[in-house]
Amino acid sequence: MEKKILVAIDGSIYSSNSLDYLIHLFKNNPDMVIELFTVVSAGSTDQNWKLDVDPLRADTPALELRKIKANRYLQDARERLIQNGFTSDQVLSTVVSSAAPFATAIHHQANQGMFDSLLLGRRGMGKVGEMFMGSVSADLINQCHEVPLWILDGKATSSCFLLAVHGTPESLHAADHLAFITKDMPAATIFLYHSSAAFGSGSPAPAEQFHDQWNQAWCDRYLDLDNNLYIAHTQVLIENGIRPEQIIRLAPHMGLDIGTDLMRQARRNNCGTIIIGRRGRDVDKGLFGGTSDRTTRNAQDMAIWLVG
Repeated sequence: MEKKILVAIDGSIYSSNSLDYLIHLFKNNPDMVIELFTVVSAGSTDQNWKLDVDPLRADTPALELRKIKANRYLQDARERLIQNGFTSDQVLSTVVSSAAPFATAIHHQANQGMFDSLLLGRRGMGKVGEMFMGSVSADLINQCHEVPLWILDGKATSSCFLLAVHGTPESLHAADHLAFITKDMPAATIFLYHSSAAFGSGSPAPAEQFHDQWNQAWCDRYLDLDNNLYIAHTQVLIENGIRPEQIIRLAPHMGLDIGTDLMRQARRNNCGTIIIGRRGRDVDKGLFGGTSDRTTRNAQDMAIWLVG
């Protein structure tokens, strides 16, 4: 089954790291379709504000120059993927000019294109000089809940994945996404790990909240709420194509901060990616944010997949 990944590109080392990540995980995988995407500013610093009034008006010279530079970065990125195991049909590219904030434009593209995930290299400042100023990844974490968001910090070159298991439907959705993406990766190893905080950890969701996605008969058989859903996560992975020998269960742990503990376990088991099922945007996450926010903020040489 085809999998579509939208990749934000700005010509920086951070988007270069995103390409390395894709090459390591998905080269020679015929089911992957990569769309390289760049936003160029059509803001009010020149005459481009008139495009909002008259969309047939020609681009200004300043905007044309930005588009030329953006297309150059996309072409370089496309050639790099093709030289490293992707076919020309698997790699698409798009340049969009927008007066909206970059995070909003990227979020819109991800929703409109029916993508399975959005990959963003964090903290990049491209040679175009206009994309990925510090707040873009943070804004996307807040905005982008419809499409799984992959935030990459630095380089991540391991085919081992740490799935944060918890007693919520969102956590099982994360397992479903992980299985969909990795089921054709025979080298992938998935570690299941439950981390809880000594203070403030929530209770498991009621069983009824799982019935819409997983019917009651399935839940009666596999929904081990008193065991942090280790069995349920394992079953979701297996039903979606992951071999049992690819799955390793780690003993649960309680600490002071879940995000710090997840990072520690990921490094201990040589995982390059942490997968977290997160709550909706309307949930109050407190002054310091939720687990997904804190884990992403502290990630170094790691990809964080936020699902939900």
